[in-house]
Amino acid sequence: MSEHILFLTGKLAEKQLHRILEKMRPEFTYTVHQLGLKVAALMTTDMVARRLHDTFGADRIILPGRCRGDIEALSRHFNNLPVMRGPEELKDLPQYFGQNAHSYDLSQYRVKIFAEITDAPNLGVDEVMERARYYQHNGADVIDIGCLPSTPFPHMEELIQALKSAGFLVSIDSLEDQDLLRGGKAGADYLLSLHESSLWIADEVASTPILIPKLHEDLASLDRAVKGMQDRGRAFIVDPILDPIHFGFTQSLVRYHTVRSQHPDVEMMMGVGNITELTHADTVGMNALLLGVCSELDINHILATEVSRHACRAIKEADVARRIMFAAKQHGTLPKHIHPGLLTVHEPSPFPYTLPEIQELAGEIKDPSFRIQTSNEGLHIFNRDGLHSAADPFALYPKLQVEKDGGHAFYLGVELARAEIAWQLGKRFTQDQALAWGCATDLAEATVDLHTFKPAGTTLQKP
Repeated sequence: MSEHILFLTGKLAEKQLHRILEKMRPEFTYTVHQLGLKVAALMTTDMVARRLHDTFGADRIILPGRCRGDIEALSRHFNNLPVMRGPEELKDLPQYFGQNAHSYDLSQYRVKIFAEITDAPNLGVDEVMERARYYQHNGADVIDIGCLPSTPFPHMEELIQALKSAGFLVSIDSLEDQDLLRGGKAGADYLLSLHESSLWIADEVASTPILIPKLHEDLASLDRAVKGMQDRGRAFIVDPILDPIHFGFTQSLVRYHTVRSQHPDVEMMMGVGNITELTHADTVGMNALLLGVCSELDINHILATEVSRHACRAIKEADVARRIMFAAKQHGTLPKHIHPGLLTVHEPSPFPYTLPEIQELAGEIKDPSFRIQTSNEGLHIFNRDGLHSAADPFALYPKLQVEKDGGHAFYLGVELARAEIAWQLGKRFTQDQALAWGCATDLAEATVDLHTFKPAGTTLQKP
């Protein structure tokens, strides 16, 4: 017996909701009921409790996505009948039901993020602690203390011990054997990096070494280092070294694949900073692709940096990417429609309504309040006095007749500016809501956790 769903809506959206459901040809049966209010977004759960006297034999109730109030209390009001919010845009209803077929737990991941503080010798303990807390907040699992060539580091031990006392995992990163030895004796958990001629350091300390080739592309030396650690019965991680674009990038990917083929069970690391830092392009896509490579090759450690200003969100991006890739791999699916945190500039469905649909809606408006929407054709603003369209918000101002109302003019200016940005970039614009930038802003934590941006059951939690 198929499920019966009750969809609650307002007068303006009722016809459109019927059309969308008819096109969906869902497996469930349904009833569409409008509660006597014009705009569905103004619906509240208290209003539903007062006005809805018949649930039409429904197995669950779907509210408009912007319906405010306590849906658990509303469910209890209707004898524990399941109640949930639908998508904010009706056009997203087919996707909403498709997404609800899967539940992705984004609290899970396998890749550990080593976040490097590259200039640690020049920073005080308090500064390093502040940076470490910031990186940890954005997803770092290990704080990597970078040493600088020919730069004294007298407070290395103090710094490592302070981080360890605060509960951080710590790695020491240097080209100098004595730095690595000092770091290991001070309690560092990992050493970046050892090769076949410096394995003796591992005999002196308990730290887990990251192994690299002695010479840049010498995989034979890496094999010997791997065997040396295996003979010692010690844990280790292998890093074949990722090179920058045009300086061996493609060949370095081949090296990673070769090492994985030759050593199917060893732990591996990829230093993604050579791509994110040394390529002037948005890092979010690079992190998605590189974490996808890590997922395919079972590379469970990455070294990430935030030195260049354009890479200032690299650790947060890697955190979101590792979770999405893990979920996709677990479910045997493409990394699509799992979570929008990596969609910072574009969106899969930026313009849910066509111009004819917007024109139809505008024809039903009987009040003076302005509505703003976007379509492929541009920006559209309308109320009972008519519909105006343009690509440039300045072209709309003379038609709005708000010259004597500064507050109203300011509001419309802000909303039209958002609409223009969204239209130009290919983003979703929703009036009275900030644009969603995924993990690209400091507000990302609020953004990625909004119920409107995730399939049912999806969570994104910090470690």
